[in-house]
Amino acid sequence: MPGTYKRGDQWYYYFNAGKVDGIYKKICRKGGKTKVEAEKALRKALEEFENTGNSKADNNISISDYFDYWYNNYVLINCKYNTQQAYKVVIENHIKPSFGINKLKNITPLMLQDFINKKYRDGFSRASISNFYGVLSGALKSAVYPYQYIKENPMQYVKLPKENTLKENEEDLKVISIGDFNKIIDRFPQGSSFYIPLQIAFHTGLRAAEVCGLTWECIDLDNKTLKVEKILISKGKGIFEFGTPKTKSSIRTITIGSTLATILKRHKIYQSENKLKYGKHYTNSTFVCTKENGENITTDTLKYLSRVINYELGISFNFHSLRHTHATMLVEAGANIKDIQERLGHSRLATTMDTYSHVTKKMKLDTVDIFESLVAKK
Repeated sequence: MPGTYKRGDQWYYYFNAGKVDGIYKKICRKGGKTKVEAEKALRKALEEFENTGNSKADNNISISDYFDYWYNNYVLINCKYNTQQAYKVVIENHIKPSFGINKLKNITPLMLQDFINKKYRDGFSRASISNFYGVLSGALKSAVYPYQYIKENPMQYVKLPKENTLKENEEDLKVISIGDFNKIIDRFPQGSSFYIPLQIAFHTGLRAAEVCGLTWECIDLDNKTLKVEKILISKGKGIFEFGTPKTKSSIRTITIGSTLATILKRHKIYQSENKLKYGKHYTNSTFVCTKENGENITTDTLKYLSRVINYELGISFNFHSLRHTHATMLVEAGANIKDIQERLGHSRLATTMDTYSHVTKKMKLDTVDIFESLVAKK
């Protein structure tokens, strides 16, 4: 219960705030020199506490302006560059056009649920819809605290469509055959700018930015290990710089096979030969993936590679296909799923299991066939 009390020549007021770990937190503050002043201060404090989220000076801020505020004051400060760019696309291309002109305080769970449902009906992938959901949830959670524009997060009442009803985006999980990979290597053989990136991704499952960020100090050819500790990120307009990997788990050291080790040894010699050949025109660096003149391969360069493979070779492909192909081959061969998780740099085992569930379903059928063959022998 709220109340007032006197200590010395000053009057104080108090009231219970919300529970933390099941225990009410009591707020006590100086109220004035008289009981009347303390009671007045108490009434004002209670009103402010009860109306938290509606006491902002700019209580009529639009959804569009609020998301700009959240992007500038949270995303740009706390998120990696690639995440910043992804969030910007969601905000500018989806959230603002859908309900940006509405006032933030008037946003409702129904509006948000309709938005998510419409994106599902429009055929967006599970990953895209999850991104929309994540951006809205994070931004509106901040609108409650610390920004105090609204009293509660309306996204807590919004549900994603059931996972098994969401359309799997075939572009996100392309797996190529060994035959197709050999066709790609025939088109981009040793000496081609793309030969080494293709071989590394196929043999390790590294992401494109991880492949492009590799330098020779990351590779121990004697012990056949490869360390992923940085990535190459695009800042736009042809500007690239090193960044940190996607998650803490993405920083990893993996073992490579003799095939890739031999390819890399030959490539290191090839780079040295090209350095002598080009002389002062050679671009000196420690990048593993380079063109003949020493210029490093970037993620933008790999997009060109994907276009050639799709349109010239007629193979449905993006560079991420090599990551999925590597993992799929390991799962189908019976490799330990925990080892695959660590090799891919997934932070959670569930991510690996969910991503390659199509493979584990096939393995379950194979297991039944094995059992049936055993029974038939009896």
